[in-house]
Amino acid sequence: MIASRSDSVRGGGRVTGGPITNVLVANRGEIARRVFATCRRMGIGTTAVYSDADAASPHVAEADAAIRLPGNTPAETYLRGELIIEAALSAGADAIHPGYGFLSENAEFARSVLDAGLVWIGPPVAAIEQMGSKVESKKMMDAAGVPVLAELDPAEVTDAHLPVLIKASAGGGGRGMRVVRDLAELRDQIAGAQREAESAFGDPTVFCERYLETGRHIEVQVMSDTFGKTWAVGERECSIQRRHQKVVEEAPSPLVEKIDGMRDRLFEAARLAAEAIGYEGAGTVEFLADEKGDFFFLEMNTRLQVEHPVTEQTTGLDLVRLQLQVASGLPLPANQPALRGHSIEVRLYAEDPAHDWQPQSGPVHKLEIPFTAGEFTVLDQPGVRLDTGVVDDSVVGVHYDPMLAKVISYAETRAEAAHLLATALQRAKIHGLVTNRDLLVRVLRHPAFLAGDTDTAFFTTHDLAVLSAPLVSEADESLSIVAAALADSALNRGASRLAGLTPSGWRNLSSLPQTKSYESRTTGTHEVRYRFTRTGIAVEGHDGLELIAVAPDRVVLGVPGERGSVRRQFEIARYGDHIAVDSPLGPVAVRRLPRFTDPSEQVAAGSLLAPMPGSVIRLGAAEGDHVKQGQPILWLEAMKMEHTIAAPATGVLSALNVTVGQQVEVGTVLAVVEEEEQEPS
Repeated sequence: MIASRSDSVRGGGRVTGGPITNVLVANRGEIARRVFATCRRMGIGTTAVYSDADAASPHVAEADAAIRLPGNTPAETYLRGELIIEAALSAGADAIHPGYGFLSENAEFARSVLDAGLVWIGPPVAAIEQMGSKVESKKMMDAAGVPVLAELDPAEVTDAHLPVLIKASAGGGGRGMRVVRDLAELRDQIAGAQREAESAFGDPTVFCERYLETGRHIEVQVMSDTFGKTWAVGERECSIQRRHQKVVEEAPSPLVEKIDGMRDRLFEAARLAAEAIGYEGAGTVEFLADEKGDFFFLEMNTRLQVEHPVTEQTTGLDLVRLQLQVASGLPLPANQPALRGHSIEVRLYAEDPAHDWQPQSGPVHKLEIPFTAGEFTVLDQPGVRLDTGVVDDSVVGVHYDPMLAKVISYAETRAEAAHLLATALQRAKIHGLVTNRDLLVRVLRHPAFLAGDTDTAFFTTHDLAVLSAPLVSEADESLSIVAAALADSALNRGASRLAGLTPSGWRNLSSLPQTKSYESRTTGTHEVRYRFTRTGIAVEGHDGLELIAVAPDRVVLGVPGERGSVRRQFEIARYGDHIAVDSPLGPVAVRRLPRFTDPSEQVAAGSLLAPMPGSVIRLGAAEGDHVKQGQPILWLEAMKMEHTIAAPATGVLSALNVTVGQQVEVGTVLAVVEEEEQEPS
C-alpha cells in the first residue's frame, strides 16, 4: 500500500492526506485491467465502471466493485464525468485513474475529481489545460525553445500548403485526423474530422498543419514528481502507423540508436517541455523526426500511453506504480534506472487491413499467445508479455476501439525481440474474428523493418496489399482444409449410431468419393474429395498423402516431398460452421458450406452489404440516382470512426434501404446498384 502523504494542493483541487486505499479506473478493457494489476500488487482496492455493452467485460469481473453507467456509447457512459465521480464516491474509492482516451486529458474532469475530495492520478489541472489544446501547446513549446511545426488556420490554407494534416485539438489515437491533398476536399474533410472528434472526445475543435509524407515518430516518456525532479525515462519509436494510429512500437528507437547525440537532445527537449508547465506524473512528449536526427514537437500527452509497456520492459519500471506513488506525494527514487535490452509491441486489432482496415465485431472464441511469460507485468527475462482486454468468449462490439490486445516481446537484442514476437503471433490461436495478425508478422519479418528503416509511410512504401496477404500459402491452406475435412469425418463418425458397425467413410459404391465444401475469405470455395481405401486414404489433388492419425480436434498427415514424407500436425476447433485450423504452416479459418443452399439467402447482384454493425450518419445519393463506381452512397459510424460505403459499379441506385440514424447489423443489404450494360464496341 502507498505510504501516507501530507496535505497539498495540486492543480486547483485539494488532495487529502493518508494512503490511497481504493482506485477507480475511469476507463474500460485493457487499460483498466492494466491499472488493476498494479493495484493488486500494491494491496490497493479496485473499482470498475462499465457500460451496458461492457457488462461481461473481464475488467468488470476483476474489480473489487463495479458500477454500471447506463447506456452504450462513450457519450452516454465513459465520457460522463459526473457519473464516474458519483460511482467512485458510492463505492468508497478515494482515487481515480483515467487510463488513456475518454476523459484522460479532460481538465474539467480532473478539476471535478479534485473538487470532490478524490485523488487525481494524473498531472495538475493547469498542465492538462496547457497541453490539452494542441494549438496552444505548440505556441508554448515554441516560446520555450522547442522546435515545432507551425499551425495553419484552415481558412487560410492554400494549394501551396498542401498536403496538410487535419488534427483534433483534444485527443489522439487517429480520431479526427485526415490528410488532405486536394483543396476542394478540405471543407468536407474538416467537417468529418470534427464529427469524429466530437464523438470520441466531446470536443469538435480541429486545426491544420503541414503534413510530412515521411518521417519518424519518436516520443519520450517523462516522469515527474512533486519535488521538482523530472526523468526522461526513455524514448520509443512509433513510426509504423495506419490512419495516424500506431500499430508497432518499440524501445529504444533504431533511429536514435544510430545518431550520435540525438537521445541527449530529445531528452533535454522533453524535460524542458515538462518543466515549462510544472508537470507531475507520467507523460509523453511526441516528436516528428527526420533521418538526419532533426525533430519537431508534435504534442504532449498528459497521461499514460498505450505503448508504455515497451518502456517498462527496457527500464524495469512499473510506470503505473510510479503514477500512484507520485499522486500520493512520494518522490521519485534517487536513481533513474539504466536502459536494458529491446522491446517491441504490436497492437492486435479486430480489423481487415486488406479491405481498408475495416473494423470487425463479434465473438472472440479463443485468444492464446504462445511464449507468454506474464500479463500486465514487467518481465525480467526474455519472453512475451500480453496486455489484453478480452478473454475467450469475449465479444467485440461496435461502440469502442477494436483493439484486442497488446503483444509485447522483450529480449537482449532488437533482432531477437522481432523474431520472438513474429513467431508468437504466427503460432497464436486467434479464433472468431478477422485480425491484423498476418500483417503484423509480415512487418516484423520485413527486411526494411529488421534494418530499422521505418517511417510513417511504411505501408505505402512497402505495399499494403503484400504486407496484408495471408501468412499461409495457398498450397498449405489447401492442406489445412483437407485436415479440417478429415477431422469433420471423424466427428461425424463419432456421432453416428452405426459407427461401430462400418468402417470410416464406408460407401457401398467405393468408386464415389466423399465430398466436403469449405469457403475461405481469400481463396474462395474448396471442395475436398476423398476416399478411404484398404491401403489408407486417397485425396484428390494430394497424391501420396498419408493419414497417420485422425480425431475430431487433431489430424496428423504424412505429406510427400522431394526428400520423403514429412509429418504435419493440425489442430481443429469448431464454432458452428466456422472452423479454425492451427499448425506451424500458418493459421487457416474457413466456413463449412451446407450441402444444399437456401435460395432465400441469396442477395441480388450489386448489393451493398453492411461490413459491420453501425449507425447510418449520412446519405450521399437517393434512390433512382445515377451513380459512378466509387461514389459514396452512405456513411456508417462504428467504433468511433466514419466508414464510407461506395458504389461497386457505375449504374442506377435501384434500392436504398436505410435512413439517417438507422442502426444496422453486419450483412444488412443497405442499397442495390444495378450496373449499366456496356454497349458493344
